[in-house]
Amino acid sequence: MKAAYYSANGGPEVMCFGDVSDPVLKPDDVLIRVQAVSIEGGDIISRRYGTPSSDRHVVGYQAGGVVEAVGAEIKSIQPGQRVVGHNAAGSHAELFAVPEDLCFPVPDGLNMDVAATVPVTFGTGLDALFEFGGLKRGETVLIQGAAGGVGVACVQLAKLAGATVIGTAFGPERLERLTALGMDHGIDYSCQDIGQRTRELTGGKGAELVIDMAGAKGLKQLLDALAYRGRYMAVGVSSGESPTFTFSELMGKNLTIQGVYLALEIRTARVHEAIAGIFADIAAGRLTMPIEQVYPLAQAAAAHAHVETGHPFGRILLRP
Repeated sequence: MKAAYYSANGGPEVMCFGDVSDPVLKPDDVLIRVQAVSIEGGDIISRRYGTPSSDRHVVGYQAGGVVEAVGAEIKSIQPGQRVVGHNAAGSHAELFAVPEDLCFPVPDGLNMDVAATVPVTFGTGLDALFEFGGLKRGETVLIQGAAGGVGVACVQLAKLAGATVIGTAFGPERLERLTALGMDHGIDYSCQDIGQRTRELTGGKGAELVIDMAGAKGLKQLLDALAYRGRYMAVGVSSGESPTFTFSELMGKNLTIQGVYLALEIRTARVHEAIAGIFADIAAGRLTMPIEQVYPLAQAAAAHAHVETGHPFGRILLRP
């Protein structure tokens, strides 16, 4: 099969395109003929820092397509079915093998490009906002990095739940697009102080919940933006920075800090039910995921460079 692969860690330039061996199907695996690959933040981190499994390591967490074959122990997935698959590696290829409990059936008629983005983006958003974040109707949530895939999901989910949504992004054009998706107030982090502006927008109170996709970029401002007894959800590390919290910063307002990592719970029935609900909401037009650009699989290196440096709105896809 054709795939995007690499043999050593590094920037997008380490990626090659060519022939690799087809995946070996285990008894509990599903083999997907890939139609759309969603490039996830974890794909970038894995390429830079994860240990390659071979000299032709195929990176990638998530892709959607049609089931080509199933292992002997598979019970609920059938050949010919449309699914999105999630796994630690292997999505940047024509064929993608994933365990049965990491397959998410896609309803007939749902656009596969959008469906391929859903488990990581909306699954993470649901966990950050509700499962761990405890967001309630009438509360204010501040979404740091709202223009990325998880941020776009959070904006829509929070608005549907009856929250007041404040989002940060770079530049007025991105903020305008987020407003169209339900954001109530936008903060341009390139020229505005996030903490000060959030307190202005909330009458001095601050936001009950902060969702941070940027890896604590501007951490002091985010902590300043939190209300008394506020909750801070550490979701992503797109900035590459390592946050440091002091006891005095947390104790000063009785703050709660929570890590959110969907991969630890993505196999659960709870997450599967939630993703099925998201697919239904997308099909009904209540939710969406903007696709900024689709690259051929052969141009995976260029697509990764775009994700790292271009700050895409929503998601970037690869197509075999």
